[in-house]
Amino acid sequence: MKKLSLLFVSIFIGSMLYAQQTPQLSQFMINDFAVNPAIAGMNDYYQIKTSVRNQWVGIEDAPKTTLLSIYGRTSDHVGLGGTVFNDQVGPTSRAGAALTYAYHLNISQNIKLSLALSGGFSQFKIDKVNWNLANPDDPLMNGGEIVNIVPDATFGLNIYNEDKWYIGASIPQLLNSELTLTGTDTVTLDASLARHMNIMGLYNIKVSHYWGIQPSVLYKSVSDQSQVDIGLKTIYNDKFWMGMDYRNNGDISALLGFYIQDKYMVGYSYDIPNSDINSYTSGSHEFMFGITFRPSTENQIMR
Repeated sequence: MKKLSLLFVSIFIGSMLYAQQTPQLSQFMINDFAVNPAIAGMNDYYQIKTSVRNQWVGIEDAPKTTLLSIYGRTSDHVGLGGTVFNDQVGPTSRAGAALTYAYHLNISQNIKLSLALSGGFSQFKIDKVNWNLANPDDPLMNGGEIVNIVPDATFGLNIYNEDKWYIGASIPQLLNSELTLTGTDTVTLDASLARHMNIMGLYNIKVSHYWGIQPSVLYKSVSDQSQVDIGLKTIYNDKFWMGMDYRNNGDISALLGFYIQDKYMVGYSYDIPNSDINSYTSGSHEFMFGITFRPSTENQIMR
């Protein structure tokens, strides 16, 4: 039974550590700093954004993600930011925090390059109380939780023309930190944080005085696995947006959101799952809320 239990845990940990190690976001084009830290300082104001995602509703122990970030420009060449997150998958969870420093260089009069480094930690936890095993007296079940804290870092770069387009790349889990998840005195589960590669781009197209279109793409790769998200967002009068995101595994997301007084933003996305799992889940829900601290305009100051 111990071997079966160890096999179960190894498969579960393996799937967690080599598949969805980093959080999945359908609104990546809105909460883009969560994907690439080099976004910090691209705009001349600070932003706070939080995303809450319930994935595969209806499936027990499906992933649930909460993410909070703040980022912005401190000077002409420096951007700062920070992120905290929690990703829960059944009896396992990953939480962490990171601080970001980004430096911006002028390539030409309109095009800039940003290089960024984020540093922090990740905490992995396995709650053995919630395991559902055939033999709860298995020695592997001794103890309540397994916790491991490791350093973590992300490198990012971004080339952009402010308010028009950007394209960049990031390498999350840069340190490839080793995890030692000790189950008992005789059983140790070793794993590591695999380096990922993210490539993300977005283009602003002004269709008319009131309408704009934002095509976007996100390519994610780890080991021999990859995923491509293609998004298209339409914006009306800089106050309301709607769109969709197509994932190459067959998932489709509907996007909807709006701005309030040019300061607050609220977004929602609903994922329609692909045919492999749509019999088991009603889909995924993702909520986003943001606050923008834009500099006061001359008209606002004169009021």
